[in-house]
Amino acid sequence: MRTDADIMPLRMDLEAERMDFQHMMFQNMYEGALFLSPIKLDANSSVLDAGTGTGLWAIDLADDNPNTKVIGVDLSAIQPAFVPPNAEFYIEDLEDPWTFSKPFDLIFARMLTGSIGDWPKFYRQSFEHLSPGGYIELTDIVFPIQCDDGTLDKDSALYQWGKLTVDAAAKLGRPLRTTTAVVSELVDAGFTDITQHHFKWPTNHWPKDPKMKELGAWTYEDVGKNVYGLTVALFTRGLGWTLEEFEVFLVQVRKEMRDPKIHGYFPIYAIHARKPDET
Repeated sequence: MRTDADIMPLRMDLEAERMDFQHMMFQNMYEGALFLSPIKLDANSSVLDAGTGTGLWAIDLADDNPNTKVIGVDLSAIQPAFVPPNAEFYIEDLEDPWTFSKPFDLIFARMLTGSIGDWPKFYRQSFEHLSPGGYIELTDIVFPIQCDDGTLDKDSALYQWGKLTVDAAAKLGRPLRTTTAVVSELVDAGFTDITQHHFKWPTNHWPKDPKMKELGAWTYEDVGKNVYGLTVALFTRGLGWTLEEFEVFLVQVRKEMRDPKIHGYFPIYAIHARKPDET
């Protein structure tokens, strides 16, 4: 989902293609699963895809669960016109008060870091609109880029790009998320049974493992080739850089991101938490 204050503006047609490509990456990483929460959907279930984007996840879920109602919400009307009969899409701002008439059994939110200004409020509203025993599932990318073998120097342009991205987002009131903050705020909202899953997206094809090598190549297509569009507003609006300064900086960032001798990766987390049963 994107907002008027979005810190990562892109051409919407290109962003839609990137969202669909990213959905494929998650499908591959999850070996075909659409979510990780331990919940079985049935004819009485209802699911909210918060920040649905192109709606591809919601459509796939609706196709796989034809008796489950699936609602997708986003600020951008980029969802297809023809969708499964059990899927509905609405153009709304998730930061406004929620007005859904019935509770959900699963609230799903993926790759929304930087799109929500008040995450504790988002978690509170999610809690209020879940059925007892229902789950919230959150999946996102973490900045800056990490490395386990010392091949990514913290003075490098690639590492500094990630660090400065975090700094700029905070200055613009759109903080990028860490797992520590997410878990703490979920607890404060009343959630229990919080479970974390951690993954790595290599910055390019550097891994030896064939599956991770392929994932790294996809990550470069998803992020590496889009570093300008993903972060230009952050650097110019948040840090006050000129476009010329930013473009010169990105020359080295791109060079390092595609260098297989640098074994960097983006941490990816998936966290699901349950609303307690009524007592």
